[in-house]
Amino acid sequence: MNFSVAIDGPAGAGKSTIAKLLSNRFGLMYINTGAMYRTIALKAMNNNIKAEDIEKLCLLTDSLEMHFNSDRLIVNGEDVTDYINDPFISQNVSQYAAIPEIRQRLVKLQQQMSNKYNVVMDGRDIGTVVLKNAAFKFFLTASPEERAKRRFNELIAKGLDVNYDSILSDIIKRDFIDSHREVSPLVKAEDAVELDSSNLTIEQVVDTMANYITTTLNNVSK
Repeated sequence: MNFSVAIDGPAGAGKSTIAKLLSNRFGLMYINTGAMYRTIALKAMNNNIKAEDIEKLCLLTDSLEMHFNSDRLIVNGEDVTDYINDPFISQNVSQYAAIPEIRQRLVKLQQQMSNKYNVVMDGRDIGTVVLKNAAFKFFLTASPEERAKRRFNELIAKGLDVNYDSILSDIIKRDFIDSHREVSPLVKAEDAVELDSSNLTIEQVVDTMANYITTTLNNVSK
């Protein structure tokens, strides 16, 4: 049975950063499911395909071969990692990610990855849909203001001209869309450990998760 860790939570909670560090600590493959949905949004908008055009979106999704090389996402041989983290993609990804037919396709691909490898996977519906039987599940959150501040500082560090209030507004909007969509809404799995990182450093969050995993594994092996 493969060893898997599911990390769910709202936009900007630090899931990707935490998942990458946790994957290094336990030697797991890191799968950023959010990056996969961002890729659909990127490719769709580049091809002028609107979220309402389900048939074209399905054909587009089926034409994409995705795999991860370390924490970089390679799509049809192209590294799209830097493109999908653009603020414009962040503003539009939720409308594409809410489409049931797209979610079904990407969930299937994510499950196939987890069947082959020991993984840590982060997203919105990992513990509730993608990896229902994950050995460990975490729900990572933080206040909207704290998440907006983190995203603002991250983008400023990259040299982008961004506005804090716009980022905060976008995060609140994404929270509503993600938690109210009909298919696989953002909710905490019943058996997930919830962590509010508002007042915690990245290292403290990773240590908390790692200690929980190690303690549980040690108790099971006794």
